[in-house]
Amino acid sequence: MTSPFSGQSQMPGLPTPPSGWPIGSYATYAEAQRAVDHLADNEFPVQEVTIVGVDLMLVERVLRRLTWGRVLAGGAASGAWFGLLVGVLLSIFSEPGPGYYGPILVGLVTGVVFGMVFAAVGYASSRGRRDFASANQLVAGRYDVLCQPRNAEKARDLLAKLSLGGGSGA
Repeated sequence: MTSPFSGQSQMPGLPTPPSGWPIGSYATYAEAQRAVDHLADNEFPVQEVTIVGVDLMLVERVLRRLTWGRVLAGGAASGAWFGLLVGVLLSIFSEPGPGYYGPILVGLVTGVVFGMVFAAVGYASSRGRRDFASANQLVAGRYDVLCQPRNAEKARDLLAKLSLGGGSGA
């Protein structure tokens, strides 16, 4: 199989490095996206364009301190959702009558209990080494926009008009 960009043979599904000539470099992904959108708005063949994140960083943003109360409440909430789902599925197959809501209630209570137990075991096993909740995000130091050589000059001209303020807004 050949790549439409490199002309080299490659195995399907394997990651390949980007190819093309740089036509712009931006501090944020939103700016790079705006540049490609500007190209698209001007009928440019954007399938020849690639946005490449350079100088990748994993950023972990600390959200809050974990306490036993928060851990148990979170476990109870996630267990309740799962238990409610199981209870509703079981109630679908039970006969309508006085005990019709019984499977929902049993599923909900069981889910809360098991959710709290599993959350407590997980938190206790960390032994205080991770007493905070966080969210991870992969970000780049800059975002380069590449284009295949046959249209790179045209793309640079269009992006120059955008940077001079002659382009349409995002």
